[in-house]
Amino acid sequence: MRANRMVCGVITAACLWGCALFAQATVPGVLERPSQVSPHAQNAVLVAITATPKRLVAVGERGIVVLSDDNGATWRQANVPVSVTLTAVQFVSDKEGWIVGHGGVLLHSQDGGETWSRQLDGVSLAQLLVRASEARQQSKEGDPDELEREAKAAQLMVKDGPDKPFLDVYFSNERTGYIIGAYNLILRTDDGGKTWRPWQSHVDNAMGLHLYAIRGSGPNLYLVGEQGSVFHSDDDGGHFVPVETPYQGSYFNLLVESSDKLIISGLRGSAYRTDDRGAQWTKIDIPSGASITGSVRLKDGSLVLVNQSGQLLISQDKGNSFQLSPLKQLPPLAGVTQSADGSLVVVGMRGVTRISLASVIGSTK
Repeated sequence: MRANRMVCGVITAACLWGCALFAQATVPGVLERPSQVSPHAQNAVLVAITATPKRLVAVGERGIVVLSDDNGATWRQANVPVSVTLTAVQFVSDKEGWIVGHGGVLLHSQDGGETWSRQLDGVSLAQLLVRASEARQQSKEGDPDELEREAKAAQLMVKDGPDKPFLDVYFSNERTGYIIGAYNLILRTDDGGKTWRPWQSHVDNAMGLHLYAIRGSGPNLYLVGEQGSVFHSDDDGGHFVPVETPYQGSYFNLLVESSDKLIISGLRGSAYRTDDRGAQWTKIDIPSGASITGSVRLKDGSLVLVNQSGQLLISQDKGNSFQLSPLKQLPPLAGVTQSADGSLVVVGMRGVTRISLASVIGSTK
């Protein structure tokens, strides 16, 4: 259970609620068992949320996916073929979306999230990595030491079984996307998710550090992970190079404002911003020491962070400073988005909570 101990040794939005959720991935049954339908699914532990052009979609423990078509007022449960914890969700249109989770799971929907099909799991992922490694070995492309590391990592995936989680998914357009996770797991698609290719050799991450989040703007893509790791690509993901940062703790979250400007945040309320792609960093004073687990840019340009203590932090000066919302403290939070009517919708330890934007923004002015 080496992976369980290491991943649970840090706090991520995906593993925020302890080892029990991550340990599910080691039980083969949850990869084959559909998520159980519950009338209270919206109150379960939920880890991520996104807004599509027509609805809200939230995901979490036991394969739960819930949908709302009325800005978060009411929710219903979607059909999902697995019972593992789901960690991230993104839609590239009002119909087509992707979810990743524990056990190396990748799910795909073509009907706005009503139903989901499994495209990958830890078993097929291991086979994919082995085939890719063997092909690279035969072609002798790349550094011999790197090829050897890839081969060993692929064989270890087969030996360990489906216990490695994916922790984020990001599509820069409808055809090109990435899924990332523990131990430098990263796959890329260039055909809208029909096929996926291992992409580890394109990231200068020899230590195999966990990757927690990926976002981008134009040809510039950024990865953040454990031990203060940040990686940047300025060629549409062709090659990610390390970027030095002032903090050696884990980053779980990033907000990309433009190709040059981004905010990274994570463990113990640590947050930094850069205006020059990471050449220089400025520490952001955060009025809370709780780990930051989610973020969203609002329609008016304000920024919102949520944290493990159930707090909302608001910036109305482009991320130069954040104020703590005086709203009553919520249960631990993992994700946040804005609905079509402007409300904030957060997810976390006790499911979904809908919050009036006026009660958040107005109270910090």
